[in-house]
Amino acid sequence: MKISAVIISLSCIAYAAAAQENISGSISLKSPGNPAVTLGLSEGRDGILTAEEPLPLSIKRELTVTGNTTLVELSVTADELSYFNAGQSLHTGFDHEDCLFYMPGFWYRKNLRSPESAPSFQTSDSWTVREDRLSTPLTGIYNTRTGEYCTVLRLEDSRCDAQPCHSAGEVILSGRTSIGYTGFNDSEGKAEIVFGYPYREEPLSYIRKLTLAPAVETFMKIEAGETCRLSWEIRRGKAESWSDFVEEVWKYSFDRLSPAPVEPKHSQEEAKALLAEYFGQSYVDRYPLKYYSGVGLRTADCLPNGKAEVGFIGRVLMNAFNALEYGQTHSTYRLAEQAGAVFDSYLESGFTPGGLFRENVDFDADPSGYEDGIYSIRRQSEGVCAVLAYLDYEKMNGREHPEWEKRIRTVLDRFLGLQNADGSFPRKFDDALNVKDPSGGSTSSAVLPLAMGYRFFKDRDYLLSAEAASEYLEKELIDKADYFSSTLDANCEDKEASLYTSTAMYYMYLVEKNREKKEHYAGLCLESAYFALSWYYLWDVPFAQGQMLGDVGFRSRGWGNVSVENNHIDVFVFEFADVLDFLAGHFGETRFSDFTDIIRTSMLQLLPEKGAMYDISREGYCPEVVQHTAWDYGKNGKGFYNDIFAPGWTVASLWQMLSPGRAEKFFNGNGTIRQTDIK
Repeated sequence: MKISAVIISLSCIAYAAAAQENISGSISLKSPGNPAVTLGLSEGRDGILTAEEPLPLSIKRELTVTGNTTLVELSVTADELSYFNAGQSLHTGFDHEDCLFYMPGFWYRKNLRSPESAPSFQTSDSWTVREDRLSTPLTGIYNTRTGEYCTVLRLEDSRCDAQPCHSAGEVILSGRTSIGYTGFNDSEGKAEIVFGYPYREEPLSYIRKLTLAPAVETFMKIEAGETCRLSWEIRRGKAESWSDFVEEVWKYSFDRLSPAPVEPKHSQEEAKALLAEYFGQSYVDRYPLKYYSGVGLRTADCLPNGKAEVGFIGRVLMNAFNALEYGQTHSTYRLAEQAGAVFDSYLESGFTPGGLFRENVDFDADPSGYEDGIYSIRRQSEGVCAVLAYLDYEKMNGREHPEWEKRIRTVLDRFLGLQNADGSFPRKFDDALNVKDPSGGSTSSAVLPLAMGYRFFKDRDYLLSAEAASEYLEKELIDKADYFSSTLDANCEDKEASLYTSTAMYYMYLVEKNREKKEHYAGLCLESAYFALSWYYLWDVPFAQGQMLGDVGFRSRGWGNVSVENNHIDVFVFEFADVLDFLAGHFGETRFSDFTDIIRTSMLQLLPEKGAMYDISREGYCPEVVQHTAWDYGKNGKGFYNDIFAPGWTVASLWQMLSPGRAEKFFNGNGTIRQTDIK
């Protein structure tokens, strides 16, 4: 490779910015078949930066200061054919040990809730990742000692990606990508934000659940005379707390990226009609428990299996309620009859000797129904919520179910015996209430049925229990800004912990009569909502040609990442859209209602229907594991789904999103929609 000059020039306004921002740069060049060479860049006279030796590229960097932001514009022009990776480091001046680190939807604080086999400080105190892992392509560093913070946000209008030939080591890309990298570094005890293009990941990449892999650095081909232009924005500020920092960064990111709703494909009724296809096709009646098969299905055929799960990823009883209501109000009586059979079977055969739901039963493993004997506060809670919604609907239509009420009171009474002195609930336990997983991260899920139980049964013990759980959530999750372990197949920082906490506070606001307490719950709902929102994408990640999601025009905005362990996006929303609408009205925060519009339009994009099946074999079976970055859940990788999925919960989530105001109607005593309300 011929070596020629590299010139990095700064305009006069950029020179003023350089005094404010301490940025160093480097350039890595690769000659095919040879190891890459990385050279640092240093500042010379009149703002000219020079490399240690001549290079085949000229680079111009301009910095423009506006208030507390600095726009960084980098242009790379090739003097001859080259393969490059351009990097920059923003030296914050913060002591690394004083800092917490933030990459939305992937990294919170130090990720110390995550195991060593997932990205965390347990493995390294410096991490660089590809931008499409993040719900916002941004890295932020918060100084806990001074309250100062600094963020770097990638600004990119083009959307393209290339299929890499290799996933580790030095990789020359096969085509164009718009994906760069971002992260943080411990530089001799000082915290840096690192960013550049094209993407790299170090010290390790993350390729599937609990599987770290060797680092990767990619190189973009640039022809002689060609110019590549790149932009980032640095922003500095001060926040009273980590929570305030996350809130401020989300607001800034939303305003700066300005995501818009996706062109809607379906009306609410059209979407429900498609989702209702799932109810009929998934119904299983050959076992003592009747259920909708929605766990562990193959995308290739969606054939029912023997797994019946009450909550979490099965949501059998919530789907039964939705099918019953839809069947009765739309004269689809087969669906209503099947739903009634599901409820009847669970009333007769769906409880343990101790009175808990048989929450996860496998008839494939044992025709009598295999259970591992471990139960969870989350699945139990989701079962209770579904049945209370069903009982309320039935009562509004003049039908009483005293045996069901007795069963649900038994479950709620067992909750009271399970609750710890600090108000928390263990995540997992057996039928005798012996604790198997003491983590309190799922406590928020119990608040919902307890609040609903108080409203339905008028039993003050349920309200007192919900209040105690809310106090725990306030002290241990919200005040500490530490949301963890709400999902059952991971033990780490996750979206559902903050989402469930925000929803729990919304339910407490609805059930509480005292105005002062109501406002307190509203404030807690707001604070935790920003953490939940931080998991939802504000931009559209790019895909390569041949990756199905890109080929069908999928837009990731409005979809949420899952957890540090499970690095894919999905449609988990349930009541959160209603929570955002409530907060928008209560606090005058229009960003929330604007983002709700994005969620409600975007999350219906991959709903399979005739002529647009999106690699799902049956209509109405919304996909679950949507793999949007260089990661897979076991099969297929970016741009596709895992081959096994759980449409039980995705259908229930979208249905709840398409049924706005349910919780408010329940707590106001208006019930859900009645048969007589349908004209």
